[in-house]
Amino acid sequence: MAAGSSSRMGEPKQLLKWKDTTLIETAISTVLELHCANIMVILGAHYHKIKPIIENYAVKTVYNKNWKKGLGNSIAFGVNHIKNNYQVEGVLVVLADQPLIHSTYLKGILDIFETDKNQIIATNYQNRKLGVPALFDKSYFQELSSIDGDKGAKSILEKYSDVVITTTLATNVFDIDTEEDYKKLKELL
Repeated sequence: MAAGSSSRMGEPKQLLKWKDTTLIETAISTVLELHCANIMVILGAHYHKIKPIIENYAVKTVYNKNWKKGLGNSIAFGVNHIKNNYQVEGVLVVLADQPLIHSTYLKGILDIFETDKNQIIATNYQNRKLGVPALFDKSYFQELSSIDGDKGAKSILEKYSDVVITTTLATNVFDIDTEEDYKKLKELL
């Protein structure tokens, strides 16, 4: 997911420098290490700035014209696109603004996943809230394709919290939303 406007940041956070690349390229490279068949990047607000930066990566870029409706709408858009174009067993939702997420963590999520078991595997944040990265079985595609707003898939994670399988990162799950967040994260390097 990389469709947001980065309004609190004041510039496209997807293109912020991270190590020797950008946040979006870091996220893409991390997911590419999983060797999944279909990797899709949902773009929106800064499509024309981001697309040229990532066009050489082995990912499908899809534009959500309704990105202003929030993360939930972009997840719904992406899941609808998947439902209409691919035969898959599940969808792994990863954000472009979490550069501390490594491929080994995502692989661990994939290793837990069993097809046709109606699983949701979500990240257990340090504040005990569930979030992304999260993997949803195809049985949740209908609900995922109808979410809206800026809370992402939170309502689905809460609705099925009693069956969600949780994983915990060794590091803090850190989203970059503001300049202060970005500075704090860079200090961790």
